[in-house]
Amino acid sequence: MTFNAYATKHARAALEPFQYEPEPLRPGDVEIVISHCGICHSDVHLADGDWGDVFPLVPGHEIVGTVVAGPTDRIGQRVGVGWQRSSCGSCDYCRTGDEVLCPGNQATCMGHFGGFADRIRVDGRFAIAIPEALPSDTAAPLLCGGVTVYTPLAAYAGPGSRVGVIGIGGLGHLALQLARAMGCEVTAFSRSADKEADARAFGAHHFHTGTPARGSLDLILNTAHAVPDMEAFLGGLRPRGVFSQLGAAPGPLQVPSMLLIGGSRTVTGSAIGSPAAIRSMLGLAATHAVQARIEAAPMHACNEALDRTRKNLARYRLVLAN
Repeated sequence: MTFNAYATKHARAALEPFQYEPEPLRPGDVEIVISHCGICHSDVHLADGDWGDVFPLVPGHEIVGTVVAGPTDRIGQRVGVGWQRSSCGSCDYCRTGDEVLCPGNQATCMGHFGGFADRIRVDGRFAIAIPEALPSDTAAPLLCGGVTVYTPLAAYAGPGSRVGVIGIGGLGHLALQLARAMGCEVTAFSRSADKEADARAFGAHHFHTGTPARGSLDLILNTAHAVPDMEAFLGGLRPRGVFSQLGAAPGPLQVPSMLLIGGSRTVTGSAIGSPAAIRSMLGLAATHAVQARIEAAPMHACNEALDRTRKNLARYRLVLAN
C-alpha cells in the first residue's frame, strides 16, 4: 500500500507531493487514516534544518484520525498521536510511565514520516483515544502543545496554585485554559498589551506587560521562544517555586544563583508528555471545554500554512484537514 504525503527534500525547500511504502504493521501497531494534523513550531524547526539533516521530511506530529488496521478492538477508534510514536517499553523510564525519557524513544516525524499525509502507522501505545466531547480539529494541537504545558502543571500545580504564563501564543493560550481548568489562579505575561482581552478570555485572572511582583507565584511557565528577565521572574516565585522553560529559547538562561539558594527555587525544563499524561490532559480538556483556537486549512495548502506558522502569524494554531 502506498501512503500519500507532503515532503520537503532539503532545508527551507517547498513541500511537494510525496509517496512512500509504510513499514509493515507489527503486533500492537495501528494504521490511522488522518483527518487533521496541527502545525507546531517544531515542524518549522525541522523543515528549516535547524535540528539537523532529517530529509526527506514529512512534518506533522499533532495528528487526529481513525484506526483502520491493527488490533481488532481498536478498529474505528478516533485517536490522536503527538511527538512520540514509540519507545522500547522495557527500560526503567518506560516501566515507570516516563516513556518520553526512554533512550530508545522514536519521534513521529523525525526519522519517520509524519502527519502531513493521508495515513500513518505507529505503535498503538502512542495512539491515544480522543474523548467524544473534543472536536477533531481543535483537539489536534492538544497532542503536542497541550500536553507540553500540561505536564509541568500536573507536576507542580493544583487547585489554588498561583501560576504565571509567559507568552500568549500557541502554547500559552493552551496553558492559560488548562491552568484555569485545574483551579489555579492564573496570571498572563505578554509584551503586547493588545493580548489582554484574549488572555482573559482564555482564563487569565490577571494580565501584565511587565514582570511579576516579588514572591507572588508558585509556578511560572515560559511558553515564549525568548529568554525572559530571569532575575525578575525568579524573584517573582515564592519559596520552593518552580520556573519551567517550555519554549525553545535561542540563548542561555542566566540564572542568579542566590535566588535559587535563598528560596529553594527550581528551574526546570519540560517537553511533551507520556501517554498517561496525554490521556489525563484530554480528559481535563473534555470536561472543561478546553480547545485550541485554530485557523483551518486544507492539507494541500500546507506550504502556506507552514509559512504562516514560521512568521508567527497563526492565531493561535494552524490545523490541516484532509
